Amino acid sequence: MVLHFDAIIFDSDGTLVDSERLGNEVLVEHVAPYGLHLTVDDALARFRGIKMTEAIAQLESLLGRSLPDAFVPELRARMAEIFTARLRPVEGAVELVRSLTMPFCVASSGPREKIELSLSLTGLLPYFTGRIFSSYEVGAWKPSPGLFLHAARVLDASPERCLVVEDSLPGVQAGQAAGMRVVALQTGTRDDRIPPEIPIISSLRELRALLDRGPEEISRPPTTA
Repeated sequence: MVLHFDAIIFDSDGTLVDSERLGNEVLVEHVAPYGLHLTVDDALARFRGIKMTEAIAQLESLLGRSLPDAFVPELRARMAEIFTARLRPVEGAVELVRSLTMPFCVASSGPREKIELSLSLTGLLPYFTGRIFSSYEVGAWKPSPGLFLHAARVLDASPERCLVVEDSLPGVQAGQAAGMRVVALQTGTRDDRIPPEIPIISSLRELRALLDRGPEEISRPPTTA
């Protein structure tokens, strides 16, 4: 593969590991006893790509009351249990990262233990050793560009020569704000809020084809005055 980028920055949930629907199934199940009944599709639309504190704030707003302190630890424990039993890599993820000859990393809004568990369960962890970046450690959450800019600095990569691979609107916005090129992986229902200039792929095999054709195939982020 020709080296067209300094680095590729992958999101984790929904991009490398097929966890978005699975995680939201657990969330819907976990919040139901408190009297809030959401569909998984509604949860995906509301919570994909946002940090846990924002998701909890939305849940509490919908409920009209606070959730107990134990809600999040119990939710994360249940997610870990379900992931251990059912989590799979996104189709083509292992083959893609195995084939890459340019630097790459994962940058996720989740805590490190969740990222590492997900990558380990799906056989991806060995490919990202030493190149895992968590918002909880950096102190910046998408759509802020801070996480991606931190990853680029560690990889000694110029932001304008980085490619971000994301599945959520906050992640796409973070990549654009960082001055990076971005592609959006949409394997199920497409998010109509994804900006029209962002290339949308339905599989990671399509990403490989884009990489082979070069950066000119991927729109530059919009410039600001």
